[in-house]
Amino acid sequence: MLSFDSTLPFLRTNNGLFEIMTDLNITRFLPRTKDPALAILILFIIIQVVAITASLLYPDSFRYLSDANISVMLKSIPVLGVIALGVGILMIAGEFDLSVGANYTFSGIVMATMVRDGAFVLIAVVIGLALGIGIGLLNGYITIRFKIPSFIVTLGAMLFWQGMTLYYHGATSLRFRPPEFFKSLMAGNIGLLQSSFLWYLGLTIVYWAILHHHKLGNHFFAVGGNKEAATAIGINPGRTKMIAFGIAGFSAAFAGILAASRVGSIQPGQGAGLELKAIAACVIGGVALTGGRGSVLGIFLGAALILTIQDILLLLRAPGFYLEIFVGILIVGAAIFNQSIQKQD
Repeated sequence: MLSFDSTLPFLRTNNGLFEIMTDLNITRFLPRTKDPALAILILFIIIQVVAITASLLYPDSFRYLSDANISVMLKSIPVLGVIALGVGILMIAGEFDLSVGANYTFSGIVMATMVRDGAFVLIAVVIGLALGIGIGLLNGYITIRFKIPSFIVTLGAMLFWQGMTLYYHGATSLRFRPPEFFKSLMAGNIGLLQSSFLWYLGLTIVYWAILHHHKLGNHFFAVGGNKEAATAIGINPGRTKMIAFGIAGFSAAFAGILAASRVGSIQPGQGAGLELKAIAACVIGGVALTGGRGSVLGIFLGAALILTIQDILLLLRAPGFYLEIFVGILIVGAAIFNQSIQKQD
């Protein structure tokens, strides 16, 4: 039977045979590659092997492989993952958006309110997505037009839209009851999978194609890496960044719709902190804080790794603050690793 010893920086069984991370010293694997996405993939695989082994050895007390746990994991990944994809593309273009959590909530509440008041659900969804894109574009316009750091602009936007959510709806939760066809489309079950995860995979493929196999993706990397050099070869940095801000806004709104469809309600404060988790997923996945470097695969794995660690700690009944400790270590370690790669290039 598994137990948690809060005096140790690792998890173990009562007989001391199963130790995670300390005995493996998994960080020693990371410096062997210059590809951040490959490094995080190695780390993700190691954690999966350890968790699966523990689940096979102790199936009654550590139910990592149970159908219920796998289903919950696959349902929880899309919301953070979709937001992280948009935030990651924007970071690659050299900017930040701290308002995605507030955008996620406000767009979702506007959409759900319209459905409650009798609007056709697809029209409400289009308006919700347009609102999310508009919030992102507004952030981009202010950032570029007035040459203010996007960190400051979107910090202000985060507070503004949090306040607008309370002004528009109040502090009470909002039920979302769409037609059955829409609920099945966005949150229907397909075995252990939920359709929201398939939407997430589809969006990941689209963003991968844009970022790594389209000239727009090259523009994101060029503008984020060296804006002056990008301008010299004919790229419009302002327009490129505006598109990236729009993508971040769209991703936030789409994640809000996925979450509302899955849960069936929206809490006005449910998006608080998602922006920081999204940035953490991107950094862990190898996206450079200075822009110009990153990959969709890395972002995907970064979000999956955060939620995997969270799931493992919940199964072990660990105190909630241990998640922040692990994620904090991963963020700093990933930033150091990314910086060392840039110095070697």
